[in-house]
Amino acid sequence: MIIRQYCAGLFVAAIGAGCLAATPVQAAPAIRVLLAMDVQRLEVQADQVMWATDAHGRAQAHRSVLRIELRGTTILLNGSPAAGDQVTLRAGDQDLKLWLPRQNGNGNGNGPSVQSVDEKSAVQIGGSLQMLRRGKGLLVVNQVDLEEYVKGVVPSEVNSAWHPEMLKVQAVAARTYALYQHMLSASRDYDVSASIQDQVYRGRHGLDARVEQAVESTRGLVITYQGAPIYAAFSSTAAGITEDAMVVWSKDLPYLKGVECPFDLESPYYQWKASFRVDVLENNLRQLGFPVGTIATLTPLSHSRAGRVATLRILHSKGELILRGEELRKAVGYTVVPSTQFTIESFGQDIVLTGYGAGHAVGLCQWGAKELAELGYSFSSILRYYYPGTDLQPASQTQTPPVPPVSPVPAS
Repeated sequence: MIIRQYCAGLFVAAIGAGCLAATPVQAAPAIRVLLAMDVQRLEVQADQVMWATDAHGRAQAHRSVLRIELRGTTILLNGSPAAGDQVTLRAGDQDLKLWLPRQNGNGNGNGPSVQSVDEKSAVQIGGSLQMLRRGKGLLVVNQVDLEEYVKGVVPSEVNSAWHPEMLKVQAVAARTYALYQHMLSASRDYDVSASIQDQVYRGRHGLDARVEQAVESTRGLVITYQGAPIYAAFSSTAAGITEDAMVVWSKDLPYLKGVECPFDLESPYYQWKASFRVDVLENNLRQLGFPVGTIATLTPLSHSRAGRVATLRILHSKGELILRGEELRKAVGYTVVPSTQFTIESFGQDIVLTGYGAGHAVGLCQWGAKELAELGYSFSSILRYYYPGTDLQPASQTQTPPVPPVSPVPAS
């Protein structure tokens, strides 16, 4: 109780009272979501006739299951060739159910990997589905209304049983992130990926009345800075001060500055322990382009203001490597090393880390926002706290954000 009272007092002091939500309006551009890449084959099904349109604008009706395969440079639809390098599928206003390939193999890049399509990988989506031939595989892209996209993100990123105000927080953050990417991705084949590279999106999976209510009650609302959507970064558990974007990504964004976050003590990721083999780290760093030899030592070199490992010094048989903390997470695995707030407990054939928090800790802390919602704070107040200096604004009234100096990185 003392901690909760302290947290509430800190939050009120930082954000103030009486934060009213802006009036939501209809504003729903189509978002292009990359579901999979380098795909050789997939299957799609709908409850009514599907129309497949080729690159020349010719449409053909298909019933039941449609099997799509890339053979050489030709896209085959149930064995018949389609003209051009792209096909778009629609089923009127009905959903599409697709079976995406899973990679079966050792998954470490050192052995064969075989694509298979099975029931476990089925995804139900709204909107349309586009298959684009790129190189030796297909990009599979779901073009879907922004609000429907947000409904697919919220239950994939947080538990839909959480407090309604927290679900609204996640809905507005997800909508803002998608709109930001949409405005800056005109030259790309898609706006966002469906993975932690951007935001996790699983179509209709997990959608329930609570998620519907959170999205609809905030419809069209986005977080803005100087009239433009922000890069609405979020992660699971800060376990302390949130981090400056400059430290993590070398991006000086005024609304992504660290704030106190003593609100996430109940997170299951608040404290952790991890281990990984030295030879795995060596191999993975080489695959990422770092010319490392046999690693002799791994030592934190510098820390951020928030106490996270900013850089590490690696001494190896070929010299010295200075590695950013986030680069270590990428090399070993974001789930293996949940955050850069760690100490090295032991170094041998296995490296053992003990740490706190999960994710990059920039921007919104999901577990912190959950606690604040349970303490009675509104979604608008919570968003203003984690994204200092921002406002809520209808998406239709926003302007294009400036192009960031560094490409965005995973939102987890």
